[in-house]
Amino acid sequence: MDSRQLFLYAAWLVSLVATLGSLYFSEVRGFIPCELCWYQRILMYPLALLLGIGTFQSDFTVKKYVLPLAIIGWAVSLFHYLEQKIPGFAKIKPCADGIPCSAEYINWLGFITIPFLAFTAFSMIIVLMLLIRIPRAK
Repeated sequence: MDSRQLFLYAAWLVSLVATLGSLYFSEVRGFIPCELCWYQRILMYPLALLLGIGTFQSDFTVKKYVLPLAIIGWAVSLFHYLEQKIPGFAKIKPCADGIPCSAEYINWLGFITIPFLAFTAFSMIIVLMLLIRIPRAK
């Protein structure tokens, strides 16, 4: 198996686990997503679809569609995590309605929250996409 295919498959698995994990937290555990959680979902869910199609088609050019979504999702996740963990960040942009974005439904080991999980997933997808080298046409 080509290493690029393995990286693409791994990225798809990461996005699939992240998507199913977010659905588990909201639909099974009953956690209501805040505004920033919704933005992260909007950016993660298409990745599961794009990477799944790319994996089964062995289409490595999917990287050019995946990377922008993953990088934006990474930035939103980082901001959301900082908003939860650093008190000064919460005052920058409070959520208008519903659940405050600084709320922590889970706090495993004192630092693992839902935005941290999303940040980790986006980071892994970005690294895996950067490991895929697409030969340039001559």
